[in-house]
Amino acid sequence: MQRKDFDYVLPPELIAQTPPTARSGGRMLCVDPGAAALRDAWIADLPGELRAGDLLVLNDTRVIRARLHGVKDSGGRIEAMIERVLDTRRALAQIRASKAPKPGGGLLFADGALRAVVRGRDDDLFELEFETDDLLAALEHCGELPLPPYIERMAGVDDDARYQTVWARAPGAVAAPTAGLHFDESMLAAIRGRGVAVDYVTLHVGAGTFQPVRVDDLAEHRMHAERVAVGAPLATAIAATRARGGRVVAVGTTVVRALESAAAATGVVQAFAGETRLFITPGYTFRAIDALLTNFHLPQSTLLMLVCAFGGYARVTAAYQHAVAERYRFFSYGDAMWLPARSQASAP
Repeated sequence: MQRKDFDYVLPPELIAQTPPTARSGGRMLCVDPGAAALRDAWIADLPGELRAGDLLVLNDTRVIRARLHGVKDSGGRIEAMIERVLDTRRALAQIRASKAPKPGGGLLFADGALRAVVRGRDDDLFELEFETDDLLAALEHCGELPLPPYIERMAGVDDDARYQTVWARAPGAVAAPTAGLHFDESMLAAIRGRGVAVDYVTLHVGAGTFQPVRVDDLAEHRMHAERVAVGAPLATAIAATRARGGRVVAVGTTVVRALESAAAATGVVQAFAGETRLFITPGYTFRAIDALLTNFHLPQSTLLMLVCAFGGYARVTAAYQHAVAERYRFFSYGDAMWLPARSQASAP
């Protein structure tokens, strides 16, 4: 397939710049299995779409304050976007500067409160070593919340809470798993009240999630790496869910990538911890999930390609056309789409 097969026209005013008043106050487009019709619903209707015996899987990653402003030792201004924290002192980062810093060069952030040295470079990423023994704590103190590039404003106080899921607990992401932003505690209680189990994976979303696909032939695309942890208890719960006839419901594409990566070796989900570069496009055989709640994604993005692989290219394309016509809100703070059953489709 070609990159252009996943293009669509999106009026700029449909890109959500702020979250809805209430987390569960957004809209939800239901793409029903076996039917051509699409249903316009609300996020608050999601518990009614789930069944007793289903397993809802969430991503518990927490967004870190990954954007840093500072200067090089030479005086030139820079902006660093942490892509991945490697340990208590080191991180990989994207750097914007008039001239790229050289290995051994020093960087000062937050008016000198935090210093780093460039240790090397790997393609577009720089390895930085910070003068701290607790990098996550230092970022929390000196960094800024990294809102996506299509949100055309600076992060505010409200974003500190609204750009995190209510269950976020494992710091390491530089972008939120946005399908999870629709949930509040009352919705989780309603879901559990219907006899639906809830469990978690961890996938630390990297800045690469916003990088465009630069090749026309998707077979030539190299997917960015992200860190994943899928525990043995979840693998057992998935097997039990399947045995009793329940569905494994993924909240967001990050959960899909985590679970499918954990199933790649044997065809069933097993405990897994490491990096994944799994790139899912139409024609992929899903092994781990049976239903998906997801936001609307950027044109030509790897996330849209994944959704087309799961829901079927023609059906998802029609759903996006409907969402644009009906003025749904798009991207991180936007509305959602509910794909309640696996469906494969041929390439366009």
